[in-house]
Amino acid sequence: MTTPEAEQSESESAVEEPVGGGPGDPGDTGADGAETRPEERLERAVRAAEQALIEYEIAVETFRIEVENFSRLHHQKLGPMYARLDELEAEIAEATAARTGDPEDIRRAHEARARVMPIPGVEELFHGWMDSGGLFPEAQAMLTDQPVRPPQRVRPSEEARRLYRELARKAHPDLAQGEDERKRRDEFIARVNAAYGRGDEALLRELAQEWEAGPAPEVRGPSRGEELYARLEWLARRKELISVVARELEEGAIGSMLRLAPDDPDGLLEEIAEQLLVQVAQKEAELAALRG
Repeated sequence: MTTPEAEQSESESAVEEPVGGGPGDPGDTGADGAETRPEERLERAVRAAEQALIEYEIAVETFRIEVENFSRLHHQKLGPMYARLDELEAEIAEATAARTGDPEDIRRAHEARARVMPIPGVEELFHGWMDSGGLFPEAQAMLTDQPVRPPQRVRPSEEARRLYRELARKAHPDLAQGEDERKRRDEFIARVNAAYGRGDEALLRELAQEWEAGPAPEVRGPSRGEELYARLEWLARRKELISVVARELEEGAIGSMLRLAPDDPDGLLEEIAEQLLVQVAQKEAELAALRG
């Protein structure tokens, strides 16, 4: 797994490549000894910065999907075990309090029971339709008559990853030269992201065919130096915004867990599950001894 942080360090030089002074500065010399126009140097810098930013955005979006899938599977697979541990802790505390009658043990028992019965959250209040992050995919599918399939694993297959990266490079919105083209690319990439999030290789192949059959991307024509400098500044600002998102993903609880096993996140879930099962068995034995 390539984290956004690693991808950023690789693309840093391309996004921040020095291009000399302003549009009026004299050009450098090309391989044939002819003087290169400042606009040509700026165009090369802009193209390099665009590609570096696209690669960085791909890395961040790839990691975001892994974090999202890991979080959902973590909740599905390990949530019941955590709930069982909380219940056992409460029962052990209650059994201890019943045996000793100590006020401090009684207080601990009440606190342990309160942790098992928390204040209802958004998910419970809306009966599985939404949580603090918004509508669940299942609920959204019901409202839009679209089928939904939960992720089968944290990381989509290698073929799905290859298709996703290829589509993202070809159809990335940052390559658009006009608002209409950007809107078309934004909508298309949203469909690509959704298919990749489900690991749907067949749909990704269909989207690749759809893009190839669609209108060809507009070819960049010669630009004035001022416009190219503005483009470089926009790319730099965009990179900073994405860097904030990347840091939040990497420093979050799920992102930190993923970084513990970058090569096998699914195996990490299994390892945590085994550890929780051992803890459950220990707590059950402790409770049985108290009630003995």
